[in-house]
Amino acid sequence: MVGRTVVVVGGGIGGLAAGLALHRAGWRVVVLERAPEFGEVGAGLSLWPNAMRALGALGLAERVRAVGAVETAGGVRGRSGRWLSRLDNAEIARRHGVPLVVVRRADLVRTLAEALPPECLRSDSEVSAVRSDGDAMVVEHRGGVVRAELVVGADGVHSAVRRQWWPNAPAPRYAGYTAWRMITEPVADPPAEGAVIWGRGERFGFTALPGGRFYCFGTATVPAGGVAAGGELAAVRDRFGDWPDPVRALLAAVPEGGVVRHDVHVLPPLAGCARGRVALTGDAAHAMDPALGQGAGQALEDAVVLADCLVSDASVGSALVRYDRVRGPRTRTVVRRSARLGRLAQWSWPPAVVARDLAARLTPAAVTLRAMAPILGWTPPDSTGHVPVSVGR
Repeated sequence: MVGRTVVVVGGGIGGLAAGLALHRAGWRVVVLERAPEFGEVGAGLSLWPNAMRALGALGLAERVRAVGAVETAGGVRGRSGRWLSRLDNAEIARRHGVPLVVVRRADLVRTLAEALPPECLRSDSEVSAVRSDGDAMVVEHRGGVVRAELVVGADGVHSAVRRQWWPNAPAPRYAGYTAWRMITEPVADPPAEGAVIWGRGERFGFTALPGGRFYCFGTATVPAGGVAAGGELAAVRDRFGDWPDPVRALLAAVPEGGVVRHDVHVLPPLAGCARGRVALTGDAAHAMDPALGQGAGQALEDAVVLADCLVSDASVGSALVRYDRVRGPRTRTVVRRSARLGRLAQWSWPPAVVARDLAARLTPAAVTLRAMAPILGWTPPDSTGHVPVSVGR
């Protein structure tokens, strides 16, 4: 069976969201994940209003909010601990109708996977080839071969689908810094607000999760590929242990083996994210600096728009052209803004750091909210027939 069958390569957030959106649109879905089970390597993530609206279009906004925590306040602090800017997240919720929700990556992946019929999910199925065969696509993987009308590459920043179908595309580029991500055990005296602390070539951020736990991350401008001799937790405590409160207390609550390290890679713009009967979504299409917290949000948007295009146009080829035309300009804008903020936050030259921090203190919160509006104000297309769930009003 080929007609109205889609193979999604990659079972992370973007792949599962794409599979769910297309399943709800009437497609037969096969999600191939190379790992032995569906899960997510990582710690936590922020779901801004645009991401929550995409989850609403998938029918999952309330479920995700139930396993996450609404962040009500936060902002940016300097290395001394002084606030540089405050962000009233309640005002974001008021303006955009939905709140900022923080979740564990594993909980979001589980929620997406549970929304799909079990027969759609095939783990331990690493893909070796994706090729065209007349009007069909043929996907060869560890467990066999699947023929489909459409292939969605959602296999991350180092996408094998992209390498095969965009052979001349630029390779992902190291952004110049590494990120450590972690989730604490319950904290006895939890901070009342989350924050990102800017240092010189370093950052540390934290935000609350349910159950008294916190999602934390640290970044440092270091060469790619390093491995901490004494373990990543020891390396993070050594690097950030003397930072302003509550960093030391949060790091003390991180369990051994609880730190995940990723060298941050970004993807130079592609000449389109659709080719023939193949579409790319998420990091496979537009891996970006995580400074704006929009990686998952843009992948969720991709999934909703892709399904909408395929519902609206009977021709897969025409639908993918429209998908590329709709998503390309928006994701390129988000990628550029993320890159600018990431570079700014990682500045290390002392005079530049002083000027950056001063500019942050002098920028009114209203200006920041207006600047964020084009990203956070995204709404799902209407023709999917799904009405976004209203949360947090």
